Amino acid sequence: MASQQQGTHHFTPDPRNDDVLIYVNGDLLPRDKAMVSVFDSGFILGDGVWEGLRLHHGRLAFLDQHLKRLYQGAKAIDLDIGMTPEALTAELQRTIDANAMTDEVHLRLMVTRGMKMTPYQDPRVNIGGATIVIVPEYKTPSERVGGVRLFTVHVRRGPPDVQDPMINSHSKLNCITACIQAAKAGADEALMLDPHGFVATCNSTHFFIVRDGEVWTSTGRYCLHGITRGNILKVARDDGIAALEKDFSLTEVYDADEAFITGTFAGVTPVSEIDGRTIGDGTPPGPMVRHLQDLYRALIDLECVAP
Repeated sequence: MASQQQGTHHFTPDPRNDDVLIYVNGDLLPRDKAMVSVFDSGFILGDGVWEGLRLHHGRLAFLDQHLKRLYQGAKAIDLDIGMTPEALTAELQRTIDANAMTDEVHLRLMVTRGMKMTPYQDPRVNIGGATIVIVPEYKTPSERVGGVRLFTVHVRRGPPDVQDPMINSHSKLNCITACIQAAKAGADEALMLDPHGFVATCNSTHFFIVRDGEVWTSTGRYCLHGITRGNILKVARDDGIAALEKDFSLTEVYDADEAFITGTFAGVTPVSEIDGRTIGDGTPPGPMVRHLQDLYRALIDLECVAP
């Protein structure tokens, strides 16, 4: 079991990453020189927002959707990014060009509230502007036999008046705690419920099931508004598939025909087991997941037309 436990973001190591240049506040630095201060708000408090991006044919897939979510989250926590989306796009492109990257690349774009004069949570002790970091890496999802295994954890996705799950914040301890519990149970990722006991999402991906030809995911009230999640709903509906956002329980999950997770890194990934129950016939991917994988790949190709 331990040899199969990889997590949903397991990747194939690439030696080219030793030489990539990292963007830190306008500077492009070697990996071992790319650093932020111990007085940075992100380090002290997890005070910031971030996005994960994929580079395909030299183009950043669904960049406009990612930037919209980034700036929405920054505005919600009253964080001034300090540059326009157009300027930030130019810096992303400068980082890509400096590394001569085109495909199989994942970029982590991170924005924190910046430096503090003393370690304290109040933003009024911040000095200077935001800290912006871009980490580009050659990162290909590892080939895996079968699907991923999920474990339902006791850690819940909270309501927006506790910590709004719509904000893609650096403060991920809720998800990390869920991930740890799932890993201790021998699973790849945690399946998390909402405050009412309905299925919400996973700790780092979004969750779907297939029942009687329909595709179900949660209402979205207790999870991040995932870019891949939204695109899967769109391509399914455009193809005439009933794709529903609704409340559903674990009882309906356990006897689903198929299940899968979505995310920017690996796209659409089948699920083979949840809480020790085999999903479907136990030989993922099933026909619906294969079809959605094809539709999603076609959407990315359309979004990132090769020059």
